Amino acid sequence: MLELIQMNDIVTAFNEYFEVVDADTPERLQDVFRLRYQVLCIEQRLPGFEASRYPDGCECDSYDAHSSHMLLRHRPSGDFVGTARLILPDPLTPEKPFPIEQHAQLDPFFNINRLPRQHAAEVSRLLVVRRFRRRKGDSGGPENEIVVEDRAIEKPRRFPHPVLALAVGLIRMSAAHHITHWLSIMDPALNRLLTLYGLQHDPVGPLIEHHGQRRPYHVDLSAMLNRMHESHPLIWELVTDFGRSLPAPPGSAPVPISTVLADIEK
Repeated sequence: MLELIQMNDIVTAFNEYFEVVDADTPERLQDVFRLRYQVLCIEQRLPGFEASRYPDGCECDSYDAHSSHMLLRHRPSGDFVGTARLILPDPLTPEKPFPIEQHAQLDPFFNINRLPRQHAAEVSRLLVVRRFRRRKGDSGGPENEIVVEDRAIEKPRRFPHPVLALAVGLIRMSAAHHITHWLSIMDPALNRLLTLYGLQHDPVGPLIEHHGQRRPYHVDLSAMLNRMHESHPLIWELVTDFGRSLPAPPGSAPVPISTVLADIEK
């Protein structure tokens, strides 16, 4: 897979296959909620997302009002094929807990209260539609691997994985909202997938039952992107828009990555 990335211009491939769309209008938010209903309630049928709970065909909750949302458009078909959100601190109730604080058991070494809460967000509702998932019985990968083209199209993949495209949107939203720390509750298999692209999250608690087996995670975005620049430079160029989208607190200039790496070498 990594050799395939080296052989192709990953940024060009991303722009050929995908478009990140900010869901910042009522119409786009409805697209988000309908897509979440389709995947969570109809395709995956996860515990807690029974379709009968959403008679209008839209899945939404109380966190959506203070979240930043994105959609992933598949350019060849024009369809929205993925979505994700960043749950931001509630401006009306800054002390409102994140979902990870309500549903997960956190390790004693991880003190969430030490995070700069105004610059923290929880990654949530990160999903891709079924037709982009490798079906059981397909050769070449696990059942839950996601592919770029429909299975009927017989040609090599130029872009490695739609989840990486969602990460592009999440990094850009984080830069726009000055988010420097991500929290999440996710399937460990998803974290293993993210790790392939330098997007690994650090586990901060044991497995729990939360819409399936999930684990709490945390990542310092600056540290993650610094590691990515060294180990996955082409992916770093993609997700940061060649260094133009680096999450940082307001009023501060991100330290150039070359300076960081030079200090590490010293």
